[in-house]
Amino acid sequence: MIVIALAALALRISIHEIVRLSIQQNQSAAQNTLKLISIAMENYSKNNKGVYAENFLQLTQATPAYLGRNYVKDSPVRGYDYDCPRMDAAGYSCIASPDHCRLSGEAVYSVSTGGLFISESCDKK
Repeated sequence: MIVIALAALALRISIHEIVRLSIQQNQSAAQNTLKLISIAMENYSKNNKGVYAENFLQLTQATPAYLGRNYVKDSPVRGYDYDCPRMDAAGYSCIASPDHCRLSGEAVYSVSTGGLFISESCDKK
């Protein structure tokens, strides 16, 4: 009986650690993806006289491509959904939010024109 209780406790601790590590990996991937999108947008702007891309096709189908994939279309990616509610010639704003708050991620990240990066708890959304 004691052996079973100890095994159950060890299993619970192991599962908690696996979920925690998964969340950390998802959050790191989301931050890096938004930074990648921002760099692609800023480089596109530099190469197009200050005009930003108005859609992901301009970033993914350019030669050479500024971005390897359309993260908004491919969402969810590693537990996060991506959206760019603003993509126009004057700037951009993109958001990464977890599929399930506290399960796939604990923070919502956003990046906007100029590379301004913001992070807040997913509980606030």
